[in-house]
Amino acid sequence: MIKRLSGAGIFCLVFLYTVRTACAAGPANGVTAAESATGINLPAVAIFILFVAVTLIITWWAASHTKSTRDFYAAGGRITGFQNGLAIAGDFMSAATFLGITGLIFIRGFDGIIWILAALVGLCLVLFLLVEAFRNLGRYTLADVACYRLNKKPIRTFSAMTSLVIIVMYLISQMVGAGALIQLLFGLPYGYAVVIIGALMVIYVSVGGMMATTWVQIIKAVLMVFGISVLALGTLAQFDFSFTRLYAEVAQVHQLGARVLQPGALLTDPVSIISLSVALVFGLIGMPHVLMRLFTVPDVREAYRSLLYATSFIGYVFILVFFVIGFGAIVVLNQHPEVFDAAGRLIGGNNMTAIHLSRVIGGDFFLGFISAVVFATILAVVAGLTLAGASAISHDLYANVLRHGKATEYEEIRVSKIAAVVLGATAIVLAIAFEKQNIAYMISMVFAISASANFPLLILAIYWKGLTTRGAVAGGCVGLLLSVGLMVAGPTIWVEILGNEAAPFPYRYPALFSMAAAFLVSWFTSVLDNSAAAVSDRDGYNDMFLDMYLGRERR
Repeated sequence: MIKRLSGAGIFCLVFLYTVRTACAAGPANGVTAAESATGINLPAVAIFILFVAVTLIITWWAASHTKSTRDFYAAGGRITGFQNGLAIAGDFMSAATFLGITGLIFIRGFDGIIWILAALVGLCLVLFLLVEAFRNLGRYTLADVACYRLNKKPIRTFSAMTSLVIIVMYLISQMVGAGALIQLLFGLPYGYAVVIIGALMVIYVSVGGMMATTWVQIIKAVLMVFGISVLALGTLAQFDFSFTRLYAEVAQVHQLGARVLQPGALLTDPVSIISLSVALVFGLIGMPHVLMRLFTVPDVREAYRSLLYATSFIGYVFILVFFVIGFGAIVVLNQHPEVFDAAGRLIGGNNMTAIHLSRVIGGDFFLGFISAVVFATILAVVAGLTLAGASAISHDLYANVLRHGKATEYEEIRVSKIAAVVLGATAIVLAIAFEKQNIAYMISMVFAISASANFPLLILAIYWKGLTTRGAVAGGCVGLLLSVGLMVAGPTIWVEILGNEAAPFPYRYPALFSMAAAFLVSWFTSVLDNSAAAVSDRDGYNDMFLDMYLGRERR
């Protein structure tokens, strides 16, 4: 059995010490009596602890089945299509699904649907464009596919670095939601809550690898489907199961009136709508933690089944979140002033809309169950993200770039576990710094980077013979830098966070511009590249095409 990394044990001790210290400290500074009354809930705490205990037992069980790099990165390819579909759904339905999107609908209404439709379109594109390519060309990471016929060292380096940027930003958004949730439930200081989440995700990944991560995601998906179904039914029952009555009352009580049921309250111009849609649809195709799950099944057929099941589960949950839970919360919560603070804001912020709704609908016990579901959601996602980030560092950078493919399995897994600890510590520090940000907007930033850097690289490497290594790296770098730069120069960061008067870039979502620039630079650079390396890159396309559709072993 692979030796355990001592860093996981250190994180266990940090976790236990943090819980003991935080509980001794009592409610968080600045938490009002109303907040404590709403948050400290014995059923919620009991279910929370039960879930953590069960997942830790699964992690130690999974450790006994993790004996090779394929076990650690891909669960040995032993996951069935149905199981993987549940795991993909569990991985994808993040805090933004249940907390951020519900909060956006609560504030702005109909425009929240763009996050839902874009996700389903993105999954369909993955199904049609990438399944066979990933299964037949790759092994563990996105870079395995991207560099199949190109110069491996620069492509792996760029792909790994881009993946790490995406993963760290995504981790921040998930941990912000988790920290706010635990703070509300336990009355703990936000910093303690974030440390608890960080410690748990490091334990899951460094001890159990992909097998533990998969089963945490499966359990989370089952809990979420059940919990959201019950919450939706309870919400509809408040309106005698009449959608007509529900939406009529929404228009009466919301500050926007009937506009809350129409597009345009959040996204006010066509460019923003198109740009956000581009980010969410094409960004999903470049998400390393989602694509990594295609390697956990035994063959292409099971990979297709995985995505079909995942799309069904995700679509079902998203429909309930948008059409019932989000709009229902507008009416139901406005009838309960105790969930608002003295300034008229939801206790815990708008990200806690669904949590307050569950307490109103089902009391303290149901609040505990839904809170455990949301907590399981976040833990499943951060575990998948951490594993993808650790894999990028150990498999792409260490084993294939620094060691030129000569690293032993033990060395590679050891580096992956160290990377998981480092990623966990980094995510904790940054999550504390970004405590007040809306997690749905942070998710849109992550998707913009993925759509601008990873998506052009993957699609051109697989489907365009003329792509060269120089073109791929040049276009990817432009997409990465431009997406980040335009976000910083946009209204959200430049004006609302940095406090400047006017933003140099007028749009909140840059993906339409940064992704187009990445494709253009990749094409232009590749066309002008007549080097010997470029000729070799183009000559390798035919062999790659055959391998992609026939399989390396069968050709």
